[in-house]
Parts: sequence; structure tokens; C-alpha cells
Amino acid sequence: MGNIFSISISCDGILSGCWDCTVGQAAYPCMLKSNLHDLQTALEELADQKNDVQRRVENAEQQQHLKRLDQVQRWISRVEAMEAKVSSLVRDKDNSTQKVEKLCKFGGGLFSSCKTQYKFGKELTKLLVEVNALQRRGVFEVVAERVPAAIVYERSTEPTVGMDSTFGKVWGYLEEEQVGIIGLYGMGGVGKTTLLTKINNNFLHTHNDFDLVIWIVVSKDLKLENIQDSIGEKTGCCDDTWKDKDYLRKAEYIFGVLKSKKFALLLDDIWERVDLAKIGVPIPDRQNKSKLVFTTRSEEVCSRMGAHKKIKVECLAWDRAWTLFQEKVGEETLYIHPDIPKLAKIVAKECDGLPLALITVGRAMACKKTPQEWNHAIQVLKRSASEFSGMGDEVFPLLKFSYDNLPSEKVRSCFLYCALFPEDFLIHKRRLIYCWVGEGILDEYDDITGAQNQGYDIIGTLVNACLLEGREDYVRMHDVIRDMAMWLACECGKAKENFLVHTGAHLIEAPDFEKWKGVKRMSLMANQIENLVERSICPSLSTLFLTNNCLKMISEGFFQHMPSLRVLDLSENKGITHLPMGISKLKSLQYLNLSQTGIRDLPIELKALDKLKYLNLEFTSKLNMVPRNVISSFLMLRVLRMYDCGSSDDILFGGEESLVEELVCLKHLDVLTITIRCVSAFKRFFTSLNLLTCTQVLCLESFTCVSSLDISPLTNMKRLDILNICDCESMEDLKLDLVQDGAAAQAPNGPCNSITMIKSCFHSLQRVSVYECPKLKDLTWLIFAPNLVTIDIHDCPEMEQIINCGQLSKVEEVVEDLSSFAKLNNLILINLPQLKSIYANALPSPYLKTIVVFNCPQLRQLPLDSSASKRNIVIEGEEDWWNELEWEKEATRNDFLSSFRNLKL
Repeated sequence: MGNIFSISISCDGILSGCWDCTVGQAAYPCMLKSNLHDLQTALEELADQKNDVQRRVENAEQQQHLKRLDQVQRWISRVEAMEAKVSSLVRDKDNSTQKVEKLCKFGGGLFSSCKTQYKFGKELTKLLVEVNALQRRGVFEVVAERVPAAIVYERSTEPTVGMDSTFGKVWGYLEEEQVGIIGLYGMGGVGKTTLLTKINNNFLHTHNDFDLVIWIVVSKDLKLENIQDSIGEKTGCCDDTWKDKDYLRKAEYIFGVLKSKKFALLLDDIWERVDLAKIGVPIPDRQNKSKLVFTTRSEEVCSRMGAHKKIKVECLAWDRAWTLFQEKVGEETLYIHPDIPKLAKIVAKECDGLPLALITVGRAMACKKTPQEWNHAIQVLKRSASEFSGMGDEVFPLLKFSYDNLPSEKVRSCFLYCALFPEDFLIHKRRLIYCWVGEGILDEYDDITGAQNQGYDIIGTLVNACLLEGREDYVRMHDVIRDMAMWLACECGKAKENFLVHTGAHLIEAPDFEKWKGVKRMSLMANQIENLVERSICPSLSTLFLTNNCLKMISEGFFQHMPSLRVLDLSENKGITHLPMGISKLKSLQYLNLSQTGIRDLPIELKALDKLKYLNLEFTSKLNMVPRNVISSFLMLRVLRMYDCGSSDDILFGGEESLVEELVCLKHLDVLTITIRCVSAFKRFFTSLNLLTCTQVLCLESFTCVSSLDISPLTNMKRLDILNICDCESMEDLKLDLVQDGAAAQAPNGPCNSITMIKSCFHSLQRVSVYECPKLKDLTWLIFAPNLVTIDIHDCPEMEQIINCGQLSKVEEVVEDLSSFAKLNNLILINLPQLKSIYANALPSPYLKTIVVFNCPQLRQLPLDSSASKRNIVIEGEEDWWNELEWEKEATRNDFLSSFRNLKL
């Protein structure tokens, strides 16, 4: 019995624990009804709380442009998830109640459906606890904050045509660190805004590290605070407190936000300099890597903005313009009749590549489905484009902003004057300026030089405003800009210029003279008018252009009633041989152009034109008589152009010496171009300091029986631009005597040039032409013309060297720093069979563009080295000659292979 032991276990604790567990679990089903009601109430309160927070968030986002806090958005999302989770339990209150009541019926048994009741009750209790927790967490003092907006907002735009190249150039500059500011300029309607929009949207589709892209439309009425507000809105700070700040405080805030960010600021349509510092925008540079891209109609604004790159947005080339026009017209209309495509091209060409005009006209023509309608459109566009649908009320008003923004009425008047010239006409700048002077538009200066400088400044202003297109010495007016100018001058009424223009219209007779009465300026250029026989009463007419017609006769009374006429251009009328005596009635005339006419004599009545300031007799090869004292009677004359004037040296009563005597009487003469054909007149000419000072173009022609000519006096012609020497059969030598530092310095004599003393040079000379001088062997004196732009030598069969190498080396011993040919652009050598050398050294000119060589078989070397191949020089010549050329290195030859153009004269 020793192995027997007893165990005493108390059942009270076990029974007590089991009872507590059973009672606790039983509590869930017993409180199901109460918990369900509490859950429904808590969820309704939570939904109200969520709606209140949601309204606060939406107000902050929409009115104050703030961004909701992440914790607020997370809470709203959890509430919405809770609502979805509970919805299955409380969707149908009746069904839920019935379910609860069913579960609460224990049927007198403790374990009846116990497991199901327990799970459902526990789930309700858990949800109630979570809903209560969400209610506690949904108390927010702040629901949104100021943060930067999205990096870029996409802007709507139509597909572009013909902009890929310009876009690629701009985007390439955006990727260059050293380029911070880019200016896009061009005429109105050319597509600058479209291009900027494409740049803006490309930030969305291209990987980049910009923190912020801001687009702002500036427009004509610049207000810095409006720009500040736009930036403030984009950077999330435009609330009530922002509006109360002055521009200095706004600038401080903007600078504080942007200085630590890499931003791209896109400013569309600016008309004047925008001061970034006053706005608060950090200047884009290499350090901050930010960018500013802006559009403007003025190149000058690009300069004022400090643009690192200025890009002109050009009109579309013809193929792209035609593509755009076809898109707007549509294939259905374009090909509905076989004649329409041809007519459509004529219409499209009237738009001259301007996208706005192409789009406007193309859309207007989309419903025109007969050739007759298209022919009518062509007539309207050529006669009066403002009458065409969309041009007068859409295109021209937009372009007129550029006109309105010009700095003065004087500049606006000069602009409108350009519309007197035909479409696509290249207007020589000086010709235009002289017309402005004759009209009295440029009347502030007593000397022609001051007026010319002002005229060039005005032309520069118009070119910078993209209202004129500059091409070296010429300007051109875009066709649509010209149509707009005509609309302003003839129809709009505000300019009050009252133009009558029929250019290039194939008129065979002048318009009805009844229409002339109220006209101020008239142009009938480039027609086929032969006779002007009717008397015209034109009391207000101040300019009359009759250039390039077929004029044969002007009646005696034609000019009888034009008391205000100041500018008369009869040039390029080969058929007219005489002027009517009635021209003496033009008492106000200041500008008279008779160049390239068939005039044989000038009437003595011209003496009555005592206000004349400009007289052009150039290329009047048939002129053989000018009465005594006619030229000298023009005491107010400022410009006299007589280059290639007259059929011989007997143009005046006593020959050219008498002409020189009359020229000496013109004390106010500022500009003279003249051809001299005898040595005695040449010597007399150089005794007048005034004539030396005012001569700009000089031709020495047909000097017979002269083997040597001293051209040293030419160095005193300080404004000589062009020198031509031609048809001098006996001339072998051009002498040049110069002085250095007031002392004589002996230079060696050569067989062709005698250089005895070194003094100065031909500083103003830009172009030299030598034609048909068969005995000249060199032109070494050209080394003393440092500003030469063009050298043109033709038909000199004994010319062996342009610059004599022996003479050059000896001159260089005497003259230091001889900067010959530093500005040379063009070198033309034709029919020089003995020519062996041009220049001993490589031409230093960084501006060299063209070398033309034809029938110079002995010329084996060009004065070029390998460095010149980088200048994009064009070399024109015969292929056989090119193949025989000798080069310092084979690599140099290879460098110039792409420069050669085969020339066939």
C-alpha cells in the first residue's frame, strides 16, 4: 500500500474560467441588436464628418489653388473603404434586424447556433471600434497646403506643319547649359505661339529634370503684377493674403520659391522688355540651369531681354505652305473639279507662306466647289484682300498690332509708303530713303547724311518689328503685310493716307482720272501704260510712281494741276524720249527720277524746279543734250546721280569740263555719282573739294591716248564707295603717290604701278570694277583699300597679276600692318587669259563668300589655305580649270571639294 498516493483537485477554478468564457462569448450575440444600431449611428456620423472634410478640401483646391494633405486623403480613402465594408451588413435594416432576432433565439439551449452567433457579434463589435477610431482621427485643423503645381499643364493645339526644324533648334538650345534665354521672333500670324505651345507640351513627353514649367500670356499691355499673380498661382500661393501684398513682397516670395528650383518660364507675346528682377524671377543662367523662352514680333525686344539665342520664326516654304493649305481646304473640295488644284495654288501663293493667312483663306475656300468661285477669290485677293472672308476682320486686325506699336507717326508713315511698291519688289534702301526725304517725311536734317542715317534707323525699326524683310541693301514687304498696309492706307480710314495703287496689273492706260482727285499717293508701277494724255486735277497728290511702264508720250497739260507733287518717278521707261514743257508747273517737286529712260534731252523749263533735292539721270545712254545752266539752277540739290549718263562727252554744251563747272556751283550737294570720259574733266573735277567730298560712285571710261593715269587724287574722296574703270584701251599704268607721316618714303617703281610715297589709303572704297582695259597688267594699288567688299575684273587680256608680288614685298617693307582684303566678300575674275596670280598670301578675309573664275586658264593657285574651308566659300569656275588647280596640300583640296560649282557662261 506504500505506492498508493492521492491527488486532490479543486474544480472551482476550472468551472469559474469556463463560465467566464462562455458568458463573454455569449455577450456578443446577446448585444447584436444594440451593436448594430450603434454601428449604423456611428457610420452616419462618420459619413457626415467625411463630407465636411471633403467640402473643406474642395474649397481649398478650387478657390485657393492648394493641394490636399496626404494624411487627409488617406483618411478619406479609409472612410470610403469602411463604408463599403459595413454596407453589406447595414444595407437593409429590416433584413439585418430579422437576422439578429433569429440569431438571438437560443431555443432554451446554451449551445444552439453558438458559433454563428459568436462570429457575427464579434464582427459588429470590431467594426464599431474601427468606426469610432476613424471619427477620432478625422479632426483636422488644416486639410490642404501650398505646394507647387504640376510640372506642366498641357495646352491644346492643332497639328503643326513645317515647324519641325525650328522646334528642333529651340529644343536643342534648351538642352545647352550656356543658353538660358531664348527669344522667338517673327511677324504676326507666323506661328510663334503654336511653336511655344509645342515646346510647352514637349516637357510632358520628354524625360527632363525641370521642377516647374510656367506658361504666361503677356500681351501688349504689360503689367508686372499680372505676371507675378500668374506665377503665384502656378506656384500655389495666390490666396487672400497674396492679394494684399505689394509687388515687392510678391517678388520676394517668387524669388524665394524659384531660386531653389530648376524652372522653365514661357512668356507668350511680349512687346517690350520684361524686368525679371522686378517680378522676382531669378535670371536663367548656367548655374541655376533654368530657362526663359519668349515670343515677340520684334527682334529689338529679343536684344532688350538679353536673349542668348534669337530665332526668327519664318513663313513656311512653298511645299509646307501648300500642304497646310490643302489640309484646311480638304480633299473633297480640292479635287471636285480638275481645274481647282491649279487655281488653289494661285490662291495659296497669295498668302506668301503666312500660316494665319493660309489657315484663314483655306477654311474660307473649303466650301467653294466651282472654278468660278476660285477665280473670284483670286481677283478679290489681288484687288482688295480685306474684302476676302476672314482677312479684314481676323488677319489684318491681328497684324495691325505691330503697326500700332511702332514708335511714332513718322515711322508708321514710312511703313505705309512701302506699300506703293509692287508685290515681292526688292526696294533699294537708299531709293526708299530719298523718296521719304522728297515727301518731307524726313525733314529734320539739312544734310542728306543725317536724313540717310535716320532713314536707315527707321528701316531697322521696321525690320526688327518684322514689318519689312531685310536683304543686304534691299528690303521687301511680305505680301500679306503689304495687303494690310493697303487696307490701312486706303480703306481702314484711320491712317488717312488715301493711296491709289495698281501695280503689276497689266494696265494699258491710266485709271479713270476722276479717281485721282482726292488721292495723296499713287503708284502705277509695272504696267503697260503708253500714253498719259488727259489733264488730271490732283490738288493733293504728293507722290506719283510711273516706274517700269511702256511710256512713250506725256501730254503738255498732264502735270498742269499737280501743285503738291513732291516725288515723281518715271524710271525704266525706255520709250519716253522727251519731257513735256508742262513739267515746269511742278513747283513743289523735290524728287525726280529719270534713270533708265530713253530721254534724249532735258527741257530748259526744268530750271523752274527750284526746290529739287534729288535728280537721277543714271543709265540715260541716249541723253545727248542738257541746256546751259539747267544743272546749276538746282541750288537746293542734295543728290545728283549721273552714272553712265549721256552718249558721249558732249552731253553738255561744251563737253564734260562745262559739266564740272556747273557741278561746282552746287554748294549743297551731298551725293554725286558720275561718269567721266576725258582726262581734262578728270583733272578739273579734282580741283573742287566739294566734289571730292560728295562723290560716292565714280566711273572713268574711255580715256583714249592715256597710257598712265595718276589716281592719287582719289584718296581724297572720303566717301567714294564704288570705282569703275572701263574701256581704257591705251592705259598701261595706274600711278599712286602717297605720303607716310608727312615724310617722303621711297617705294620701288614697278613696270605697272609707280608707288613713290606712302600716306593713306582708300578707306571708304568698297567695290572696284575694271573692264576692258587690255594693257593693264596688275592692280597692286588695291592693297591700299582695306574695306573692299567686291573686286570684279573682266576682259583684261594682259593682266598677269592682281597684286604684283614683287611690288607687294617692297611695299610691306615700308608700310606696317597692311590689312588688305580683310573685309572682302566677292572676287570675280572673267576673261583674263594671262592671269597667273591673285595674291601672294592667303586671303585673310573672314567674310569671303564667293570666288568666280572663268576663262583664266593660267591661274593655277587660289589664295586660300585650309582654314578658309570652314567659311562656306563658294568657288565657281570651269570644271577643267578646277581639276588643274594646285593646292598646298591634298587635304586642302579635299576640304574645298564641296565648295566648287561648275560655271558655264
